[in-house]
Amino acid sequence: MVAAPLGYEEEIAALAGPAIVVTGASSRSGSVASALTRVDTELVVVHDAARPLASSTVFDEVTSALAAQAKYDGVIAAAPLADTLKRASPLDLRVSETLNREGLWAVQTPQAFRTPVLRKALTVDEAALEEATDNAALVEAAGALVHVHLVGEPNPKVTSEADLEVAAALLARRAY
Repeated sequence: MVAAPLGYEEEIAALAGPAIVVTGASSRSGSVASALTRVDTELVVVHDAARPLASSTVFDEVTSALAAQAKYDGVIAAAPLADTLKRASPLDLRVSETLNREGLWAVQTPQAFRTPVLRKALTVDEAALEEATDNAALVEAAGALVHVHLVGEPNPKVTSEADLEVAAALLARRAY
């Protein structure tokens, strides 16, 4: 299932092979809600195109972890933060605080959820859908439990020219 931007459905369908293509929404979470209208499974995995190097192993790990843990409603791929974090004023960029990174994780996709829980979490107003930076935040806000799964391999977000160079180098290292 692929949620495509309005007007790009046919182009994406040509690239997506046998996948079903639905029209996405103005927000990431709205697009997921659109795709969920065509899903009839107990578990669903959400992944974004900005992380093209996610391996099938990571998908298997998050879905297996969710299937094995009845107490969790979602399992998200993530990596512990290695960088020092600073809070700065948006106006003059003056640092006001150094944050403790202990227990902080950089969240990635794929993210696996129990389908009914994700559907319910996505029944918020458009402003909340627009504000959510990942679907796990909406699931958490709905009171559901989400588990962090440590990703053991590079799964970078590719959003810039420099990111493309890193991705190309990582792909060159992989044995297929």
